[in-house]
Amino acid sequence: MKPRKNEKAARRLSERWARTEKAIKMEIAEHKSSFAVYLVLRALVILVMVLQVLNRNYENVFYCGLTLLLLTIPSFLQVELKIEFPTTLEIIILIFIFAAEILGEIGSYYTKFPYWDTVLHTLNGFLAAAIGFSLVDILNQEKRDKFSLSPVYMSVVAFCFSMTIGVLWEFFEFGVDTFLHMDMQKDTIIHDISTVMLDPAGGTAVYRIHDINEVFINGEPLGLGGYLDIGLIDTMEDLIVNFIGAVTFSVIGFFYVKTRGQGRFAKRFIPSIKKEEADYLRIVEEAEAGQKEEAE
Repeated sequence: MKPRKNEKAARRLSERWARTEKAIKMEIAEHKSSFAVYLVLRALVILVMVLQVLNRNYENVFYCGLTLLLLTIPSFLQVELKIEFPTTLEIIILIFIFAAEILGEIGSYYTKFPYWDTVLHTLNGFLAAAIGFSLVDILNQEKRDKFSLSPVYMSVVAFCFSMTIGVLWEFFEFGVDTFLHMDMQKDTIIHDISTVMLDPAGGTAVYRIHDINEVFINGEPLGLGGYLDIGLIDTMEDLIVNFIGAVTFSVIGFFYVKTRGQGRFAKRFIPSIKKEEADYLRIVEEAEAGQKEEAE
């Protein structure tokens, strides 16, 4: 009995995924501008992947594969959650994924351009606040479970959601660096430190070292021109700019609710409930049901 049950479950899962895949393709092609951006970015990722295969850089091939998967995530979420991403938001998410994975990791933009990571984390804070805000906004519009939430409350929720996402990402970076010995928390060169660890009396007096121009390891200079901070400053800067992005959107969201959704700018970043004619998963399911009836 068990093998048959497993086969039926596998078949149902396969059929479900086939329907979802059709719906995702329809979703991707829904908006011409975001569809064009998707096609261009996908083509660039495939080109980079081919070059990485030729160079036998299989770690970067993995990043390319991951990016191709991530580029479909916005459409997947819209299909499964039955929500509509504004075209502007969808394009920004697609560009964000490409900038983080292909340009940042494979193109080494994180090291070539000091503020690349900062810009992406600021944008992440803004986008995460927009998504957090939309989750509450959709509940506010739900007819079955009608909520009447104040603009301040919705803005606070959006801010907290964004900051939680930012903190969880920093946990992830720390975990990867600790257990996989990577360097996701980029190091920073500093020239002075304040620490109680150097207190000669072993107490809590702060001991400060100024004008650090070189650090020696086993008698050999690192050649960095200063002291190497291991990830702490990077983490705090990421959280600070995430905070700025979250606050920025929370203020925009506040006035969006205050004016009862009339703000054109905010509408470009806030997902909404899908209309029936744009529920592609339902359309695919109904089409398949119709085909089965005709066959019978």
